[in-house]
Amino acid sequence: MASAGGIQIPNRLPLLLTHEGVLLPGSTVRFSVDSPRNMQLVGQRLLKGTSLKSTIIGVIPNTRDPELDSDPLPPLHQIGTAGIAVQVVGSNWPKPHYTLLITGLCRFRVSSLLKERPFVLAEVEQLDKLEQYTTTTAEGATAEDGELGELSQRFYQAAVQLLGMLDMSVPVVAKFRRLLDNLPRETLPDVVASMIRTSNKEKLQVLDAVSLEERFRKALPMLSRQIEGLKLLQKTRKMSPDTDKRVLSVRKGGVFPGRQFNLDEDDEGEDGDDTAALERKIHGASMPEAALRVCLKELKRLKKMPQSMPEYALTRNYLELMVELPWSKSTKDCLDIRAARTLLDNDHYAMDKLKRRVLEYLAVRQLKTSLKGPILCFVGPPGVGKTSVGRSIARTLGREFHRIALGGVCDQSDIRGHRRTYVGSMPGRIINGLKTVGVNNPVFLLDEVDKLGKSLQGDPAAALLEVLDPEQNHSFTDHYLNVAFDLSQVLFIATANTTATIPPALLDRMEVLQVPGYTQEEKLEIAHRHLIPNQLEQHGLTPQQLLLPQDSTQDPPCRTLTQVLFRFLSDRYTREAGVRSLERKIGAICRAVAVKVAEGHRAKEATPSGQEQQQEDKAAPPEMPIVIDHVALKDILGPPLFDMEVSERLTLPGVALGLAWTPLGGEIMFVEASRMEGEGQLTLTGQLGDVMKESAHLAISWLRANARTYQLTNLVGGPDPMEGTDIHLHFPAGAVTKDGPSAGVTMVTCLASLFSGRLVRSDVAMTGEITLRGLVLPVGGIKDKVLAAHRAGVKRVVLPKRNEKDLEELPANVQADLDFVMAGNLDDVLNASFDGGFPATAGTRSHPQISSKL
Repeated sequence: MASAGGIQIPNRLPLLLTHEGVLLPGSTVRFSVDSPRNMQLVGQRLLKGTSLKSTIIGVIPNTRDPELDSDPLPPLHQIGTAGIAVQVVGSNWPKPHYTLLITGLCRFRVSSLLKERPFVLAEVEQLDKLEQYTTTTAEGATAEDGELGELSQRFYQAAVQLLGMLDMSVPVVAKFRRLLDNLPRETLPDVVASMIRTSNKEKLQVLDAVSLEERFRKALPMLSRQIEGLKLLQKTRKMSPDTDKRVLSVRKGGVFPGRQFNLDEDDEGEDGDDTAALERKIHGASMPEAALRVCLKELKRLKKMPQSMPEYALTRNYLELMVELPWSKSTKDCLDIRAARTLLDNDHYAMDKLKRRVLEYLAVRQLKTSLKGPILCFVGPPGVGKTSVGRSIARTLGREFHRIALGGVCDQSDIRGHRRTYVGSMPGRIINGLKTVGVNNPVFLLDEVDKLGKSLQGDPAAALLEVLDPEQNHSFTDHYLNVAFDLSQVLFIATANTTATIPPALLDRMEVLQVPGYTQEEKLEIAHRHLIPNQLEQHGLTPQQLLLPQDSTQDPPCRTLTQVLFRFLSDRYTREAGVRSLERKIGAICRAVAVKVAEGHRAKEATPSGQEQQQEDKAAPPEMPIVIDHVALKDILGPPLFDMEVSERLTLPGVALGLAWTPLGGEIMFVEASRMEGEGQLTLTGQLGDVMKESAHLAISWLRANARTYQLTNLVGGPDPMEGTDIHLHFPAGAVTKDGPSAGVTMVTCLASLFSGRLVRSDVAMTGEITLRGLVLPVGGIKDKVLAAHRAGVKRVVLPKRNEKDLEELPANVQADLDFVMAGNLDDVLNASFDGGFPATAGTRSHPQISSKL
């Protein structure tokens, strides 16, 4: 332990990294604490401590940006002050922080850092020793002979001279006098330097002065400067008694009007009511003329306003925000097309349409520098990389990136801000984002724009109309600013799972880019490029510890076995459009491997003796690498969650396989039908919406109208399939609501199978809507639906003929694996769905051409 004035300080001290002041021994300073490391120090050391020693901490001056709490910790200042926290106050406004009142005890030097997280802990060396000093009081005899004694005497006399120029009736001046009379002279340089007006840089020089002689040399010019400045002020200006009592307006070389020097140690003597500096910042902000006029008008009101008025702080905060906004500050775009293409390909696999659109923007931007930022909307299922590709686009352009989460936002003030007449008013998320990034051309990612809410506080989707309209956002007006701000250079990217819940007016402002799900081959490539390396790194594993089997008989080894393994993992355990669940399953495999690796290290480190020898014999360390195969997958992940049940369920008449689109991607959907004697009623179950109920009635009506053509009969053999027969049409998974115009052809095929008694082919899936005349109409989501069929092992897909253009978006391997039947009417659907076609009377299948009479 080390001693400082009779107080024991530990050899190990937690360090408080300050950026707003310098603590000197003998002084008391308030510090605001809001960085993660300092917050952890207060919470774990000061608030939970029960002894006096637990409240002693080290204060280190930190000139870094306080917002950057990076790892590893940059080099710290080597000299600090050990202090005792005499008061801790916490607050949550405007953000969580603590205010500490700390009294300095002594200097120390950082010997070594012991840890950096959750707070900095260092081993320290005591520097301030109680020196043999003969004179310790103001009234004592002269100091011992020598230069140190002379410096001490000169410093004391200068301090007495400064006090003689002030009014002793002022409490702070009287307090200064008491300190001067009672403190040992070796502590005077620190105490006086902390009370007179000095900059943090000058205080840092006093702190770094370890020897007492050097300390007097550093502090004496500061004290002399204050005296000369006060003399000059008294000569050039007749000071009023009140002014002479309270403030000293001085600076190096003469009077500094407007800046105040307060002798209270709790006031650091910062700029205070310095509107001159704020006015210079306003003129230097390069804001438009309209905004400049508003700021100068508010500044004029601020100068006339007393500081005690509540509106003073509101007006000053408004002006400071206006100064901090990037009215004309921007980043330069990186317009290297080849480098951008390489970066996008390295960050994301597939997503060709998105990459092509970004490269087009870069190319046009290279030719025309005044191009407005586009408004892109990425629509696709979760887990396909919509958010991460937005971050990659920002890296590609060399721009700042800011993400705004819109999920659950139901107040239009979150977008447009609050008017300054409200208590606690603040700007909206758009202006706050611009203040955060500090440039006027960032990439803004509006995440989950389809999940905006609506409440009594307004519709935030309507507030976004001005933000996302290229023809209007050059003059976006936030309610808090009440002046126009140019958003035309911002590249807005919105993400959504579906466009169904986006208001049509908002959707019209955006350029929609569909982001479909991945194929099995794309998932395999993404896993090898990104998922597996990331999970290995996060779990502390190396590729030498985890091995996925490959076909080593070929040169070079191919991924045949790995493909089979990943197809098994993707089909049986995840079955999703994206790769988020797949990444979680890979993480589960890595955790299981990490347990085996840790057990192996433990077994190697243990010393075999007695019972430990027996345990080692029972559990030998695993051999590396650990191979993951089908058996290991079942042991780690449990039984498969999904079964390949398509062929098993199509074993009876009255069952057909349809394709559906959901916000989570494409899905296969079974349709089952049964009939029994009754009165010709139709029963529908499975939580169907109105559209699907109407499709079911359409299917029944079309089959009844064409019963003779297709030789359909009822239970008693009559020509009307519904005569004396009740039909029950069911969509399994009744807990899931189903609706949409995609199941018409599936219902017709299912009922045709039921009435004819024939089985639908087990490898056929279909989608499309029907009309009462038997035409097949196009539907949406073709790529997602086809990928779902491909995942389910379907070989033939029946699609509307007018959807043939959508097949161009499918990967080449999917097109090669599937047999597509483009149906223009229900005849084509039924012929493709049954082996050998569907029976029909000759000459009745073709629809006669009607010649126009016009």
